[in-house]
Amino acid sequence: YTEEKLVSEFNKKLDDNSADTQNKINELSSSLIKVQKNLEIKIGSINAKTSADFSGIIEHATKSVVSIRTDVAQGTGFIITQDGYVVTNAHVLSGARYAEAITQDQQTRAMSLIGYNLTLDIALLKIDGSYDSLQFENSDNARVGEKVIAIGNPLGLSFSVSEGIISAKDRLGDNEFPYYIQTDAALNPGNSGGPLINTNGKVIGINNFKLSGENLGFALESNHIIETVNQIALKK
Repeated sequence: YTEEKLVSEFNKKLDDNSADTQNKINELSSSLIKVQKNLEIKIGSINAKTSADFSGIIEHATKSVVSIRTDVAQGTGFIITQDGYVVTNAHVLSGARYAEAITQDQQTRAMSLIGYNLTLDIALLKIDGSYDSLQFENSDNARVGEKVIAIGNPLGLSFSVSEGIISAKDRLGDNEFPYYIQTDAALNPGNSGGPLINTNGKVIGINNFKLSGENLGFALESNHIIETVNQIALKK
C-alpha cells in the first residue's frame, strides 16, 4: 500500500460512515416525528374522554377534511388515504359537471370521480397530492351515549364542528337499511359527507341527513362505508 492509497481508502471509509450515520439520523428523526404525532393524538383523546376539550382531536382531524364545491352545490368530504382518496355523499355531486376540493390550508384541488353507490349515498373521489388521512373505527364498537363530533361546512362556514352524543344505533334510513347512527350533533346543509368522529379521532360514520326537528341527525355507520368504498374501488 502506498501512502496515497491508504489515505484514499481511509477517506472513503469516513464518507461511508458519515453517510450511514446520516441515514440513521434521518430514520431516527422520522421515527421521533411519528411518535410525537401519535402522542399528541393520544393526549387529545385523553382530554376528550375526560373533559369537554376536543381541541386536540379536532386539530388533527380537520387536516383530513375538505370542503367540496361543485357548480350546483357544496358539501364536505374527508381523506381516507395519504395519496388523496376522498369519501363524500353521492348526493353532494348530484347534477354537477365538475367538483373541486378546498383543503384546510385553502388550496383548491380538482377532483376525479372513482365511483359511487346511490343506495347508500356514497361517492369515492381522488385528488392529487399527499395528505393526512382519517382512520375508521369499527362501528360495532360505538356505544349509545358516546361523545362524537361532526365536522363539515354548514351553510358555507368552512371546517365547523359540532359536539353531541350517539343517541341510537342501527336506525333505518330512507333506503330502509338499518345502517345509521342517530346523533344530536347539529347537522345543517353543507355538513353532508363530513365525518362523524369519536374521542379517538376516528371515523364512526359519515354525516348523511337530518329529519325535521331538533337533534335528529343521521350518519351512515363506518363499517358500511368501508364495505361500500371497497366495492366501488374493486369495480373500478
